[in-house]
Amino acid sequence: MRSILAACALAGIAVMGPGTAQARVNVDIGIGIPGYAVAPPPVYYEPAPVYVAPPQPVVVAPGYYDDWREQRWRERKWREREWREQKRREREWRHWHEDHDD
Repeated sequence: MRSILAACALAGIAVMGPGTAQARVNVDIGIGIPGYAVAPPPVYYEPAPVYVAPPQPVVVAPGYYDDWREQRWRERKWREREWREQKRREREWRHWHEDHDD
């Protein structure tokens, strides 16, 4: 009896083992038959209303940049700085390029 059970177990293991690879081509043709599908209705939760206040108007007061006197004063200061810088460059150039015999 034990030999028969052992032979059956060995045969079962052999059947479950890997089989040989077979190459084949399958062509399937299917005909769809319409049926009834029952699905629950979609669940929709309406979002809570949100109130957004309109933006406040932005008022920009005219600054001193719009003043013509301020613009002229800045221009004059800029010209003075440029004049001083030019003089400094000239002195430096003379210092390095003029021949100083001591």
